[in-house]
Amino acid sequence: MRIWRVLGTATFLPLLLGACIFGGGGDDTPSRPRGSPPITLGGEPSRDTRACFADLQRERVSFNPLPDRDYGGGCQIIGGVQLLDIGVPVTGLKAMRCPLARSFAAWVRYAVAPAAKQILGSEVVRIQSYGTYACRGIVGNPGAAGKLSEHGLANAVDIAGFTLRDGRTVTVESGWNASDPRQREFLKVIHKSACRRFSTVLSPDYNAAHHNHLHLDMGRGPFCR
Repeated sequence: MRIWRVLGTATFLPLLLGACIFGGGGDDTPSRPRGSPPITLGGEPSRDTRACFADLQRERVSFNPLPDRDYGGGCQIIGGVQLLDIGVPVTGLKAMRCPLARSFAAWVRYAVAPAAKQILGSEVVRIQSYGTYACRGIVGNPGAAGKLSEHGLANAVDIAGFTLRDGRTVTVESGWNASDPRQREFLKVIHKSACRRFSTVLSPDYNAAHHNHLHLDMGRGPFCR
C-alpha cells in the first residue's frame, strides 16, 4: 500500500472510548448485523476522497489510504486513512475518514500547537487520544437508542490530553476546571477553534460522559458545547 508524503510548506488555512452521545450516523436497520465479518468494498475512491488525499499531501501529512470496508451493523469506513505523521505523535488513532483527518491535522497544527506556545509557554510533544473508529451505537442517551455513533463511521476522534516539552501534561479531565488559569485558557481556546473546524464538538460542559475528553466529529451539526 502506498504511503503518501509531501515535504512542502504548509498552507492549510484553517481509559476507553468515552460515551459520546450527540449525533449518529448509521442506518437504524442495517442489512448485516454488527459483528459480521468485514467486507472490502470495490471501486475507486470518490472525487471528494481523492481531493482530500491531495489536501493532506499538500499539508505534509503522512498517511496510508485504507480500503473501503463494511463491518456490519451500519459500521463502515469509507474514504478512510491511517494517519502516520502530522508533526506531533498522537496515541490511539485508528482509521479516520479523510475529512476528519484533514480537519484534525489542521486543528493540531494551527490551533493546538500555537496555543500551547502562547498560553502555556511550551511545545506540545504528544497528544493522548481515546481513539477514533469503534463499531458501536450511541450510549448514554435513551432518546438515541439504536442509532449509530459517528465513531462507527470512523468519523469522530476523542482527545484526552497533551504532553508538553517541559514535562507537564494537561488533560481535559483535570485541566478544564483547573486552578491554573493557563490550563483552563488553553483548553477553552482550542475548544473554540475546534468548533470552527468540526461539525460537532462536545466537552465536559456538555455532560458527565465527556468529563475527560473532547469529542470531535464531522457528522451532524453544527453543535458546539
